[in-house]
Parts: sequence; structure tokens; C-alpha cells
Amino acid sequence: MRPSQPAALFAASIVSVTSMAFAASAAHATDSYPTKPIRWIVPYAAGGGSDFLARTIGQGLSAKIGQPVVVDNKPGGNTAIGASETARSPADGYTVLSADNGTLVFNPVLYKTLSYNPTRDLAPVTLIGRFPMILVVGPGSTAKTAQEFIAQVKAAPGGINYGSAGAGSPHHLAMELLKVEAHLTMTHAPYRGAGPALSDVAAGQIPAMMVDYAAGAGFIKGGKVRPLAVANPTRLAQLPDVPTFAELGYKNVEAAALVGMVVPAGTPPDVIATLNKQVVASIKDPAINKKLVDFGVEPVGNSPTQYSDLLRAESTRWTKLIHDLKITLD
Repeated sequence: MRPSQPAALFAASIVSVTSMAFAASAAHATDSYPTKPIRWIVPYAAGGGSDFLARTIGQGLSAKIGQPVVVDNKPGGNTAIGASETARSPADGYTVLSADNGTLVFNPVLYKTLSYNPTRDLAPVTLIGRFPMILVVGPGSTAKTAQEFIAQVKAAPGGINYGSAGAGSPHHLAMELLKVEAHLTMTHAPYRGAGPALSDVAAGQIPAMMVDYAAGAGFIKGGKVRPLAVANPTRLAQLPDVPTFAELGYKNVEAAALVGMVVPAGTPPDVIATLNKQVVASIKDPAINKKLVDFGVEPVGNSPTQYSDLLRAESTRWTKLIHDLKITLD
């Protein structure tokens, strides 16, 4: 039996009103975001560079949005544990992840199987900061410049060993990049973190490594290791007398740990825009910005599109290196 015209019109109006109410409710939910605490997953143990960034910026973000920002450390799996948990979380803006280039660029190439897919499961919010890499040697090394270091490695039968903060870390791949660009023979000796590797470089147990300033500042300032060159387009403000690799003729030797914020894919664009605006404002807050610089971070704070473009360019560059050198972690 067909409904009468008035009944049909009534039903249609109910559907229309319901749809408008739902749309208004959804718009209000987006407009009022956030209305509860934000969980910030850090895929490393407490005390490291990513943890410092999250806690420092999280304080500023909390003040701006009027909601708590709770840092949740989920170390393990070369950041895959934290990344997977974020990918499985509701796409509502209340779970965010500190993701570095290991999480978003290296892991998909280094592992044949991965518990998450960066491009499918995660959406960029902003690049928070850069940790440029620095070539350091121990105080007992006779190499006073990067040129002397490179000459010594080339002259050493069988090359040398070098340390890193771990297999697949930016520190590891930065040294592999130098190895390729300078045509060196070097063997990787991975450590569990930058600290233990730096201790062995300082003690003369291993000749050299790449390290970021945040991790190596104490060793560098204390004269326990000697910086020879920075893998950055410009000299670092903290090390004005240390040349860039580009100055030495190795313009392609640029490497940094890139730490950004991502959210689960499917998070509404308006929520991402709000999150981006408030996080970038926190990064640019003078007091927070100074803390980041003093720690050894190059603060950034850019748009989701700019961050996405950077990740694509980094993926192209590092995927080729990893494939060419046949580096795998499976």
C-alpha cells in the first residue's frame, strides 16, 4: 500500500530534519573540539628527544585548548608499537602520535611486514622539529677535521666501525649516506640508544658516529667527543665553528631526525586544522621556542600539506639509499 501524499511529505520532512540535526550536531562537535583530554603517544621511552618535544609542546598546547594533554610512552618495535596503536585509535583528534622519519619513512622500506601503513593509516598534522645530524669522533682521534677523518677511513685496511643509536635510526642512515657519498668502507655497530654509543666513542671503543645535538650536547660541551661536520644545509647556531658537509664538497650529505605529529587517518579536516593551528602556535610561543632551541631542536611548525610534501620527498631519497645498500631489519 502506498502512503498518502501528506504522510509521505511528513516522512520526508522527518528525514530532512533529522539529517539537518545530525549535520548540525557533527558541525558543533567539530567546532567545539576539543572537549576532553588529548592523548599524545610517544613511541619512545621517557627522557628522550621525542618525549621532551611532546611534554614541552604539550604544556603549551594544553594551555591554549583548555584541556589536559597526556603524554603516553609506548616504546618498542622501532616505533611500530606506538604507530600501530595510533592507527587503530578513533579518528577524532583525541589521539595523536609523535612520529619521526623512522616511523613514516624508514620502517616501510626496512621491514617486509609492518603492523601499520604510514600513508594509509596516519594523517600528517605538522612537522614539529628537526634534529640535524653531526659527525663526531672521540678525543683520542687524530682527525681534527672531517677531511682528515675521511682520508683516514680511506687509508684504513678494511675501513672502520661506526656506532649508532640503533639499526634503522636516523643516526644509522646518516652515516650510511656519508659512506656512499664519500666512498668509504665502514661497518655499522648498532647500540641501544645514542647514550651508550656516545660513551663508547668517548672511550675510544668505537671511532665515530652521527648524533643529533640534543643527544650529544653534554658530550660535545664536555670535550668527550669532537664534532667534525654537520649534515645540515647551514651551520648550527650551537656549533658555529663546525662546517657543514656541503661546505666540504658533500652537498648531498644532509640528514636529520624529523619529528612530527600525526593522527589516525580519517580524522576530520577541520579537527586537523584546529590541532595544527594550536600546535604551531605552541611551537612559536617565545618561551617554548627557546626551550626547544636550547635543547638542540630546530623548531618548525608547518602546514599538513607542507609536512606531507616533505615526507614524500624524504621517502624518495631514503628509499633509494636503503634499497641500494640492501638494508633490511626483518
